[in-house]
Amino acid sequence: MAKKIKAASSQFVAEKILIMKVSDYIVFENDDFVAVNKPSGLLSIPDREGKEVSLKVLLKEKYGNIFTVHRLDRDTSGLVVFAKNEATHKHLSQQFEGRLTKKIYQGLVIGSLPEKKGTIDSPIAEHPGQNGTMIVHRKGKESLTDYEVLDDFGIYSFVQFQIHTGRTHQIRVHLSSIGKPVFGDPTYGGRQVRYGSDTPKIKIIVQDLLKIIPRQALHAKTLGFFHPVKKEKMNFDSHLPSDMIELISTLRTSS
Repeated sequence: MAKKIKAASSQFVAEKILIMKVSDYIVFENDDFVAVNKPSGLLSIPDREGKEVSLKVLLKEKYGNIFTVHRLDRDTSGLVVFAKNEATHKHLSQQFEGRLTKKIYQGLVIGSLPEKKGTIDSPIAEHPGQNGTMIVHRKGKESLTDYEVLDDFGIYSFVQFQIHTGRTHQIRVHLSSIGKPVFGDPTYGGRQVRYGSDTPKIKIIVQDLLKIIPRQALHAKTLGFFHPVKKEKMNFDSHLPSDMIELISTLRTSS
C-alpha cells in the first residue's frame, strides 16, 4: 500500500513526497524477522505525537505484529531489522545488547581524520539542557566506534565506521566531538563551513553540496547477526543510496 511520507520541516524530505511501497525496500524476510533498507526521511518507529508514517507502521500493515529490535535516525538511510514474534525479538535484542551484532556504516565527514584507521572510545550521555541531543561526557555510557578512511578529499573524508555499542546518535556525536562532524548533520555541526590554516582551498563548500544531499550523509551499509533459530551467521549488505553516490562522485571529480 502506497504511503505519502513527510519529514519534519527542519529535516530532509526525500524527493519532497516519498511514495513508498514497503515491499520495495525489503532485503530479506522469513517467519521470524524482516530486514529492510530504510530510505532517508522516514522514521524507523512512530514518534511521540504519532502523526507521521514510520517504517514500523508500514510493516505492521503488511505483517500484523512487528517488534522493534533497533532503529536508525530519520535521515540516516540503510539496514534495520524488525522481529515478527516475541521469541525472535528477545533473541535479537539480546544480541544487540550483548554486542554480538555487526554494524557497519559509511558516511562523509567534514575535515581529515588524524589517522587512516582509529577508534573513538568516549562515553555518551544525554545533553542536560537539550532534549533529544547527546554529548560526550565522562559520566555517560561506554561508547566505542572504529573508523577507516576510504577516501580523503582534504576538506571532506569518506569514512567507514563500525560501532560496537548502540548509543543514540553515536557516530554523529563521536565525530562531532573530535571536530569532524558528519556532513549535513543539522544537530552536531555538519552544516558549517570550516576555514583554517590547515584547510586546503575549498573547491566545493557545504552549501553547494547540500543541494545534492540536504541531509546527514550517513548510511547503515552492513548488518550481521546470528539466526535466532539456526544460530548461523547472517550478513546483509546494502548499496549507498543515489544521493550519497552523487555526493562522493562530485567530490572525486572535483579534487
